[in-house]
Amino acid sequence: MMRKDPLVDLLIHDLTGPLSIVSTSVGSLLSKEDKFGPIPDAQRETLERVLRNANRAKALLQEMIEVYRSEEGLFRKDEVVIAEVVREALMEALEIVSPDIASALSKAAGEKEFSRVLGANGISVEVSGRYSKNLFIHDRKKIQQITRNLITNAMKYRKEKMKLVVSGDIDLVVTVEDDGEGIPQEKQDYIFKRFFHLKNKTQSGAEGLGFGLSCVKSLVETMRGDIVVKSGEGEGSCFTVRIPSL
Repeated sequence: MMRKDPLVDLLIHDLTGPLSIVSTSVGSLLSKEDKFGPIPDAQRETLERVLRNANRAKALLQEMIEVYRSEEGLFRKDEVVIAEVVREALMEALEIVSPDIASALSKAAGEKEFSRVLGANGISVEVSGRYSKNLFIHDRKKIQQITRNLITNAMKYRKEKMKLVVSGDIDLVVTVEDDGEGIPQEKQDYIFKRFFHLKNKTQSGAEGLGFGLSCVKSLVETMRGDIVVKSGEGEGSCFTVRIPSL
C-alpha cells in the first residue's frame, strides 16, 4: 500500500459520510413503508441495487482504513468470539456477492434452518479447535475483514460449492475452498497484487476491483501471519490464513 496522502484522506473521510447517508436513506425507504408509503416492485429492485452498491463502496473504504491502520501498527486487542465473527463475515460477503442467499439466511428461524439454507446453496461452514469455545485475542475488525474477503473471493469464482473451515489450537487458521476453475500456476504470483483481476467465465455476482486478496495479504503479514494458496487449472482454489494471537 502506498503511503497515506491527501487523496487517501479525501477518500476515507470525505466520502464515508455521504455514503452512509445514501445507505441509511435508501434503507429507510425500503423498510419503513408505513412512513414513506408503498414502493412498486420495479422501484424496490432499483433501490435495493443502489443500497447494495453503496454498501460495497462503504466496505471498500473501511478496508482501506483497516489496511492503513495495520501498516501503522495500530491493532485493537479485542476478545473475539470467532463463531460470531465468522457469521457476520459470511453475511457481509453474501450481501455483496449473493444477496438472494443473504436474504434467505436473514429470514431463517433458528440455527437448523440457517444451516439448511447454507447447505441448499452449496455452502459449508465449520468452526472447530480451541477457538470454537475460547476467546481469540486480536483485532476483531481485521479478522472479520480477512474472512469476508476470502469468502467473497470464493463465492465469486465457485461453480457450486464453497467451504469455510476455522480451526487452530495455538494460532487461528482460516481455510476457504471453492470448486471453481482454479488458478493456473503461472498466475499464482499475481493474485495478491493490487488491482489484478483474474478473469473467469463462470464468475457470478458483482465483479470486484482486484483489491480483496491484496488487502488480505497486507493485513495478514502485518499481523505476523501468513497466507497460502493451493490451486491449479480445473482444480478449484484453497486459501489458508494463519494468524497468531496478540
